[in-house]
Amino acid sequence: MIRDLASATPSALPSYDVCIVGSGPAGAIVAAELAPSPLRVCVLESGSQRPTPRGDRLRRVESEGIHVKPWSRERVLGGASSTWAGLSAPLDAIDLAPRPWIGSAGWPIAPAQLQELWAEAAQRYRFAAPALFAPGGFDALREKGEWKPNWTQVREKVFLARAEPQHFGKLLAENYQRPNVDLWLNATAVELIPAPSRDAVDSVRVSSGSGVEFQFRARTFVLATGGIENARLLLVSRGNGDQGLGNEYDQVGRFLMNHPKSYHGILHLQRGVRSLPYYFGCMHQGFAGYGGFRLPDEHQREYGLLNCYARLEPLFRWSDSEGVESLVTMVKRSGRLFRRWKEKRSDEVVELRDWSETGDDSELQNARRSKAGFFRLGFNVLRDSPRVAAYARSRLFERKGPVIRQARLRNFMEMEPRASNRVSLSSDKDELGVPRPRVSHDTSELDRRSLIELHRVLAREFERNGLGRLETSLEQASPWPVDQDASHHMGTTRMGVDRKTSVVDPELRLHALENLYLSGSSVFPTSGCANPTFTIAALAIRLARTLRSRLVRPAFEISAP
Repeated sequence: MIRDLASATPSALPSYDVCIVGSGPAGAIVAAELAPSPLRVCVLESGSQRPTPRGDRLRRVESEGIHVKPWSRERVLGGASSTWAGLSAPLDAIDLAPRPWIGSAGWPIAPAQLQELWAEAAQRYRFAAPALFAPGGFDALREKGEWKPNWTQVREKVFLARAEPQHFGKLLAENYQRPNVDLWLNATAVELIPAPSRDAVDSVRVSSGSGVEFQFRARTFVLATGGIENARLLLVSRGNGDQGLGNEYDQVGRFLMNHPKSYHGILHLQRGVRSLPYYFGCMHQGFAGYGGFRLPDEHQREYGLLNCYARLEPLFRWSDSEGVESLVTMVKRSGRLFRRWKEKRSDEVVELRDWSETGDDSELQNARRSKAGFFRLGFNVLRDSPRVAAYARSRLFERKGPVIRQARLRNFMEMEPRASNRVSLSSDKDELGVPRPRVSHDTSELDRRSLIELHRVLAREFERNGLGRLETSLEQASPWPVDQDASHHMGTTRMGVDRKTSVVDPELRLHALENLYLSGSSVFPTSGCANPTFTIAALAIRLARTLRSRLVRPAFEISAP
């Protein structure tokens, strides 16, 4: 049942078996997995079913170093999945393995188990099947392109997104109609209250925004509020001491990772090409995707590097036109028109004709849309009508695209897990009186050296294959140009077996408390270069399985008289 906390009375609140804080992908999937069980479940969402001014005020964060984008922290049903582009990929083998050069003991979960969980996430939550990321999957589209390269020193990495990305608030809405699942909107968790024994959580203190506070009680609690908010909520909960819950060894909030991104590097093609759907990006059979480049695992081990990657984006005469981006945004938001166009061409290989078609999260595409905002989009289209017309003509009427002579590199970095990259509490407070999160993170020498090496190897590989010359100046660049927030906030409550160096155990339970679990990318020990949502979904399935096994009595169990 969907309820609004603003119209509730404190005395009417029921008690639950599981209380999930957060309705983004992690929280929504845990709830969906528990919905068929006999457990009584509630999900607390700070926002409403649509963005609100209050929700936008509560998402503010204080940044130092890499600036955190506001739309990466949505206070709305479905969380950041309400704005994401849908791109995902599984982690690579080296991401999960021990890497002594960054102090990583590896993930405390068997890779084979994660493979099974990714397959389950694909089957139930509309991610691409793992086979599509493997040889013989999406990479079969290489054969439809004009390049036939033979890479020896780089590896390809496939990224795929549903042509219509999953909005988990809408995708899993039917679970909130079940009699054993309550979704509470306008329910902002402000503090976790420990039990008198101090070894468990008794309740979560929640504000409705109207000046009235509530306490939700449950047998078990799950924090699923994102890589920044999970840490913040533990830090502001001081019932067991001034250091915050689970922070006895000063680990909460530390080891923050992101995937810093930006353009740098131009590939000047030796021969112009019209068609490279695999490398330049395309839509095919319900997915949009492309093949990017990363360093081989053995190369990373030999030189002590990280798993960054880069992709190619073709440069058209209309590239970076705000008018073209505005037109694409308007078409996407038309919903039905865009859906019908995709359905008609679902069996074709539809090559991308502009970077904005991939849905990369720009300020223009994620801005709140009032009527004035839509007029602004229309004005942008008219202001740059010549380039918009060229794009529209190519997209609608030309099967073969224009000759491409240059492509730029879109870079995504892996960050080493460093204690100095962290979430702490600001002296500034939000309207509920809770300290805002202060996010401090930036790239390290190793982060930068890893991407510089990838550019060096790519330049050699492009030249050896007769494809062109890579123009790059990363090694001399100052300030460092790859510094944009990818909205992937990871590692602030990382999992591990040693409570002195981690926050949650391999089952995602807070080391210090019996009944508090964390879900989402905050538990990642390392980040790799893959968008984290696929793995977030896999871990959420695993966590729900753990909760069912611990909270649901077997049918044959007989209670003592």
